[in-house]
Amino acid sequence: MAASLIRSVGFCAPSRILDARSGHTCHSYHKQVKTLSMAVSTERADEVRFDLSTFLDTKRNSIASALNDAIVVQRPASIYESMRYSVFAESSRVCPLLCISACELVGGSQDQAMPMACALEMVHTASFIHDDLPCMDDDELRRGKAANHKVFGEDLAILAGDALYALGVEYVASNSKDICPDTLLRVIAELGKAVGSEGMVAGQYLELASNESGEELTFEALRDIHLRKTAAYAECSTVCGAILGGADEEQIQSLRQYGRALGLLYEVVEDMAEQSGKNKIRTPSSYIKVLGLEKCKEYVKLLRSEAKSYLSGFDTKKAVPLLCFVDQLAERVRDYEAF
Repeated sequence: MAASLIRSVGFCAPSRILDARSGHTCHSYHKQVKTLSMAVSTERADEVRFDLSTFLDTKRNSIASALNDAIVVQRPASIYESMRYSVFAESSRVCPLLCISACELVGGSQDQAMPMACALEMVHTASFIHDDLPCMDDDELRRGKAANHKVFGEDLAILAGDALYALGVEYVASNSKDICPDTLLRVIAELGKAVGSEGMVAGQYLELASNESGEELTFEALRDIHLRKTAAYAECSTVCGAILGGADEEQIQSLRQYGRALGLLYEVVEDMAEQSGKNKIRTPSSYIKVLGLEKCKEYVKLLRSEAKSYLSGFDTKKAVPLLCFVDQLAERVRDYEAF
């Protein structure tokens, strides 16, 4: 394999990024065109131009249209209205984007990935609805507006979340056309594992237990929570896209590691946002408290480099969206007062 070199990627970046949890807007970019570095396996270093803003707008519009068709108000209307309220709150749609981008990276199409992309958004939204409940994280805001239970009540919020979990699985099973049954079973199994007792549920329990005890977690314990929650779901998103796109096992494992590193990177950057006072501090433990600011910065650099390294064996131009997601996230730290 050719040696890994540093390659420049110029792309038109959005000037405003919406924080996926709080709905706050981060002014992370001060120029419309930025040049970023990414590690790829190549013998020559030249420039790839990529309009990230147009890419995101186009993909998000397609995802929103598919979700609108998937969640049609029926009887009882209140459940569907509650479901749609949270699904169509302003969102980064990061998990569907990861799924579609991974599918296209390995030679698949957006159409092949779209049912799973919608399922990922439904299930992700369901987890938010339930996480916000008073018996869980007790949050009043989600994606820039009132949490679902503050508008529809706790009982209906629970039901709407349950309905979204179920609809997600039903939708991908019923609407994935021209997909081999074994492939379809595999992606559904990936989704179940990421959400269930090995993934999100386990991570949420560990986080709740930590909050109740009030004890500060070790780095390893904190990382374990995020590996089961955010990292597991980002991993699921990229892996499902890769499987649907016909990736081989080596490619699937590379994208699995990429998603995992990206999910951890997100959590560390979120800690930095909390350190700057921009967001509500959610837990007694954080990477900033455990590692300290300087080591936290180093960890961001490590995760950024690690995530990109897992894409080194892919076609550079096709990998640009996934590489840009890493840089877009890592670059957010420059906006925080702590830096």
